[in-house]
Amino acid sequence: MGATIINVARDATHNFSKSHCDTIRLLAGLGVEGDAHQGVTVKHRSRVARDPSQPNLRQVHLIHGELHDEVNAAGFCVGPGDMGENITTRRLDLLALPTGARLHIGADAIVEVTGLRNPCAQLDRFQDGLMQACLGRDADGNLIRKAGVMGIVIAGGEVRAGDAIRVELPEGPHRPLVAV
Repeated sequence: MGATIINVARDATHNFSKSHCDTIRLLAGLGVEGDAHQGVTVKHRSRVARDPSQPNLRQVHLIHGELHDEVNAAGFCVGPGDMGENITTRRLDLLALPTGARLHIGADAIVEVTGLRNPCAQLDRFQDGLMQACLGRDADGNLIRKAGVMGIVIAGGEVRAGDAIRVELPEGPHRPLVAV
């Protein structure tokens, strides 16, 4: 089996966790319809406080379900949507994608990956120690952010659990993901 979606979620307010939905609608250039982070400009409160005119590179948050497996094996209790993601995937190494990779989801939707989600203290407010569980180090001691990726909607469409995901890599040299 290839990459697939196992859950979709949204929340109209700035709650940390997002509620499961049967489907979500992605809107080109805006994000997830009805989600607090929908918009052309940044909607994350800390970023709005710094500069509300910044482009919204965080319209859609995706987490690989394998992260839930990892943190649950370490004693946490985390399910799809709990960490604020709109889309939970399986069998797709989101963290290995380059900047600009395009995820073709279902029949019509396309999300372009803009960068990594930077794990924050909200994870610890959800479950003590979860932020540290979403961080790691590579063989050279470099920080690994495991809390998923962020993206912008290039083409809209309905997205639901069970939808396939096809990856389109950008042309030219691949740029590694950095926190956005």
